[in-house]
Amino acid sequence: MASVFLYHVVGDLTVGKPELVELCETETIETAIRAIGDSTECGIPVWKRRLSLIETSEIRQQRFVGILNSLDIVAFLARQECLDDQDRAMKTPVSEVVVQNNSLLKQVDPATRLIDALEMMKQGVRRLLVPKTKGWKRVSKRFSMFYNGRWLKSLETPNSSTNTLTMNASNLPSSSSPPTIPTDKFCCLSREDVIRFLIGCLGALAPIPLSSISSLGAINPNYSVVDSSLPAIEATQMSPDDPSAVAVVEPGSSDGRHKIIGEISASRLWKCDYLGAAWALANLSAGQFVMGVEDNHHTPRSSLPDFSVDLSSNGGGGSMRASFGAGRSMYRGRSAPLTCKVKSSLAAVMAQMLSHRVTHVWVTEDDTEDVLVGVVGYADILATVTKHPANAVLSGS
Repeated sequence: MASVFLYHVVGDLTVGKPELVELCETETIETAIRAIGDSTECGIPVWKRRLSLIETSEIRQQRFVGILNSLDIVAFLARQECLDDQDRAMKTPVSEVVVQNNSLLKQVDPATRLIDALEMMKQGVRRLLVPKTKGWKRVSKRFSMFYNGRWLKSLETPNSSTNTLTMNASNLPSSSSPPTIPTDKFCCLSREDVIRFLIGCLGALAPIPLSSISSLGAINPNYSVVDSSLPAIEATQMSPDDPSAVAVVEPGSSDGRHKIIGEISASRLWKCDYLGAAWALANLSAGQFVMGVEDNHHTPRSSLPDFSVDLSSNGGGGSMRASFGAGRSMYRGRSAPLTCKVKSSLAAVMAQMLSHRVTHVWVTEDDTEDVLVGVVGYADILATVTKHPANAVLSGS
């Protein structure tokens, strides 16, 4: 298993990744909604405005503000002052909404070993900023053996290329302090990218991928829940962080177990009608929110506002305002949460996350369909695949 992490570097995972387009903190919420909709994930990095044409990695790191996701935006738009004046709310600067956390992103060199990148992510880094240099080529196993100027594994038959690498070994970059690279082009490597890479290396990771998540200790019992009868807005007051999700539950039996009926999360709100979701979050119960207004028999459809949002309009507030009518529902809930069983294999859970483009999967008991016992997210998977076997091999190198 350890060879996969030792013999691959960050640059191997960035092949085909699009160039980073910075979202400045002075941009509006309306612009951020478009950017999130066009992105490959439900959250986007936010930056301070660039003041110099040439900047060091330290300055670039200082410009990073945080990661803005769809739940942050919907929660902001659900405030009463935003519902009262939606035009003004949509023109609010992103800086007033994004949760500032400079540690969520770190710039690294393309030659950074994958094992080092995983360690950064296990410590809280969610995006790796990688330079896209013209001279970059995929780093071979032999190159990675010399990473950080020391042998990771002995080579039996040295040749001319080996000697060249040996001479240059002391000049290789350190993952802890990436050099300043003369380029303005970067790409972002996310935890989803790492999980996608791992799916392609299941054989090298054996037997872990086919083991159950319960036997691997991958199930996280610490998660946020909100009772279905409570106001949906209470989910945002819990400030769910990783994953950015709150399970909506109904009381189960007398032993305190909960039945999950849905979730309020950044993943589920990724490409939603943001104004409609904001109104629902502010006015409906958590159960009504996840089930959808059309499934709520207590609220007549004709009494619900029909939000028609034209995000391409640059002027005129009429397109941003809610109109009342029964032409269409203002928000469609998604009642079925993505779940797995405690005996599900790690590979199956990873495949679920990638196929549904979500950051987590809720875990239920084996003998019931909806009794919630935990959650498996990106951080849990990365911690699982880098446990004892990898450490044992590393110590023996």
